[in-house]
Amino acid sequence: MAFSKLGLQADILSAINAQGFTEPTPVQQLAIPAVLAGKDVLAAAQTGTGKTAAYGLPLLDRMLSQSAKSQDQGKGAPIRALILTPTRELAQQVQDNMDAFCAVLPLSAVAVYGGTSMNLQTKALRDRPEIVVATPGRLLDHTHVGNIDLSQVEYLVLDEADRMLDMGFQDEIQRILRRMKVPRQTLLFSATFSKAVKNLAYKMMQDPSVIEVTPANTTAETVQQIVYPVDKHRKAELLAYLIGSRNWQQVLVFTKTKQGSDALVNELQLDGIKAASINGDKSQGARQRALDDFKSGKVRALIATDVAARGLDIEQLSYVVNFDMPFKAEDYVHRIGRTGRAGSEGLAVSLMSLDEEWALKAIEDLLDTRLPQEWLAGYEPNPNIAPPEHAPKGRSADKRRLKKQLKVHQGRGKRQSSRR
Repeated sequence: MAFSKLGLQADILSAINAQGFTEPTPVQQLAIPAVLAGKDVLAAAQTGTGKTAAYGLPLLDRMLSQSAKSQDQGKGAPIRALILTPTRELAQQVQDNMDAFCAVLPLSAVAVYGGTSMNLQTKALRDRPEIVVATPGRLLDHTHVGNIDLSQVEYLVLDEADRMLDMGFQDEIQRILRRMKVPRQTLLFSATFSKAVKNLAYKMMQDPSVIEVTPANTTAETVQQIVYPVDKHRKAELLAYLIGSRNWQQVLVFTKTKQGSDALVNELQLDGIKAASINGDKSQGARQRALDDFKSGKVRALIATDVAARGLDIEQLSYVVNFDMPFKAEDYVHRIGRTGRAGSEGLAVSLMSLDEEWALKAIEDLLDTRLPQEWLAGYEPNPNIAPPEHAPKGRSADKRRLKKQLKVHQGRGKRQSSRR
């Protein structure tokens, strides 16, 4: 199917052609007509399937078709479309995409998010953009000082809506909604939707069109997944071995904590692997430099917390590693969604210690599948290591099972050696 078959006007098709797009993705085929028809949309699609264009293109089309924006001058001029994202990185990515579309259109977008100068953002807002891309906290900062008027917003988009609604943004979202008019067109896009999130979404939408391109909480078929059981204290050693022995030139690594990401950078540097970290303690400038260095190849390993799981757009990223298993199973989907994008192949590796088996089970329950496991020679987990004091009940049974697995594994190795 061609974009011209979706009902987009000529100016929007020119913007699409300027970006070199040829055919719409499945989510774009379904969402664009619904948005053009003025419907509220609740859409679930895998990461990397073109969700920004799925809502951005038809919104730009509708804005072009309607009356020009108000000519009122001065600070606080109203905007027409608001796109909310959970992270700075995703806000910047969405703005970059919208800027590319708007390059041949009489429309403009500005991104506002924390970690950067309020003054610079205020100056950009004085140019009265039609579209604002924002993280909730910084958006509220601007509304409090009168830089942004939400009372005339016609279109609201929540990108990565599950994180927006399910990870502590509910209060801020409600404060933002109270400043907006009703009715408006509301669009929620994400890779995952839980039942609870859907219930929250329906409260802010009017008879939405529900679009699920793929079953909820699925991963791309182009991503190969593997789990390596390993002792916790040997994870850094194993990661360095994988990067070096397999010549991985660009690998995105996820840790649970900010401190863990910085510590892992130091460990890899000692092994001669150039690495940088990106986490919530870093300034936006430092985060952007680390990402730019990673994209350009100056840095071989980018170590990130889940703040980077949503919004990182790295072309042809082949390797993602879960150094720590995610606390929430849904985050696994978003983490490994950084690879295997747009039909390319990718590899997702998880380093799992004994006390993280519960996390693997949660992921497998979510995906309704078993992830393949492999013990790497020389890095087999040691069943004699004492479990952590906070280990859940039943750990002794886990240790007995691990000892049995190790005995079987070692036996296989002896039989293979005898055959040689």
